[in-house]
Amino acid sequence: MNLADLNKVARAMVAPGKGILAADESSGTIKKRFDAIQVESTEETRRDYREMLFRSTEAMSKHVSGVILYDETIWQNAKDGTPLVKLIEQSGAIPGIKVDEGTQALPQCPGELVTVGLDRLAERLKKYYERGARFAKWRAVIDIGAGTDGRGIPSMTAISVNAHALARYAALCQAAQIVPIVEPEVLMDGDHDIDRCYDVTQRVLNKTFQELRVQRVELEGMVLKPNMAISGKKCPKQASVDEVAEKTVRMLKACVPAAVPGIAFLSGGQSDEDATAHLNAMNRIGNLPWRLTFSYGRALQAAPLKAWSGRPENIAAGQRAFTHRARMNALATKGEWEAGLEKKVA
Repeated sequence: MNLADLNKVARAMVAPGKGILAADESSGTIKKRFDAIQVESTEETRRDYREMLFRSTEAMSKHVSGVILYDETIWQNAKDGTPLVKLIEQSGAIPGIKVDEGTQALPQCPGELVTVGLDRLAERLKKYYERGARFAKWRAVIDIGAGTDGRGIPSMTAISVNAHALARYAALCQAAQIVPIVEPEVLMDGDHDIDRCYDVTQRVLNKTFQELRVQRVELEGMVLKPNMAISGKKCPKQASVDEVAEKTVRMLKACVPAAVPGIAFLSGGQSDEDATAHLNAMNRIGNLPWRLTFSYGRALQAAPLKAWSGRPENIAAGQRAFTHRARMNALATKGEWEAGLEKKVA
């Protein structure tokens, strides 16, 4: 393992004014999104959509530091035969790969999940590296709720096993000279308030970093991808932008070592503008030991997907919509975004 090279890639992933495009939707997830725009999800249509994004020259070269790919996508070629990973590299962005294999029910913990995919991961990482991937992503899913047996979740069991798997994955990545994105996501689907999210996320982050140390993961060679401290979607009292920013920064300062080069937030189901506004408010607080940026999927892609709608004649419109959202979030990484900018034509 060459830590200097890992650190160089990690720092490039969280470079000021840039963020990470999460284009790693599973076949099932992207089918739902294509269904919403009445486009059949085939290998060809998925390729065409992602090629449209990767050929968005302004967005990719100016505002995107890296792209998380799904296994299907990393092996695909563009219509002209160019590997999609080459399109990403040519734009100056770094190709990455989602390596977890989804979730399974966690035994003895009703309603809770554990992420799987560690078997043969070392072999897969070698192939992904040869294909051009320089970072990877593994997502752990932690739910807040009553649980199916009436006991409150998350349980310490779910937090522990998911943190352990994240750390094992991260260690394997670094051994393969790949920067791990460590993603422990506390879901915002419930009716919990921001303080409950804060408490649970703090427990999850503390356990994750404890396991990372046990597995001897070099913190300078990783990127953290957490949720924000935020109200559940069904909570009657939604926290303000400033409260989300203040509590998220306070939570991260309490849990995340300064050795970590950067934190790339997931959007977690927030609206496009909310995800941007929250990131912007955090960067305006300033005086932070790590860089704060974005690693958004739907919050970057909803607008271009709708504008494209599967029609070749709409490619330019889709690219304009993608460039606009990427630019808005790039401004937020520097605390320079303003709501009025959203009203300007994309």
